[in-house]
Amino acid sequence: QVQLVESGGGLVQAGASLRLSCAASGFTFSSYSMGWFRQAPGRERQFLAGISMSGLTTSYEDSVKGRFTISRDNAKNTVKLQMNSLKPEDTAVYYCARGRYASTRMIPSDYDYWGQGTQVTVSS
Repeated sequence: QVQLVESGGGLVQAGASLRLSCAASGFTFSSYSMGWFRQAPGRERQFLAGISMSGLTTSYEDSVKGRFTISRDNAKNTVKLQMNSLKPEDTAVYYCARGRYASTRMIPSDYDYWGQGTQVTVSS
């Protein structure tokens, strides 16, 4: 069965960096686009970054452009999110998800499988 397992979250101070990782299994990883989302308490799930099947095309939500970088390793079935210059407003549960389409998409309904999430807390 499809499984997505995130890791790498934690508690950091503002300005720090974290790298999240998502290990995928149960499907042909290189045949799907992937994405990262986050959800803070009381807020809707927010798209952060997406990456195409090959990894050649990426897209980002405006508030994280220049700070976050998505990457994938199709040989290792992993997708990562490098997060730099973290801010308290980045505090949320972070999720990776498998895309339904070849190209990157920004809407949660364009993703069909989700991990359990990893908590990121940024203190001021």
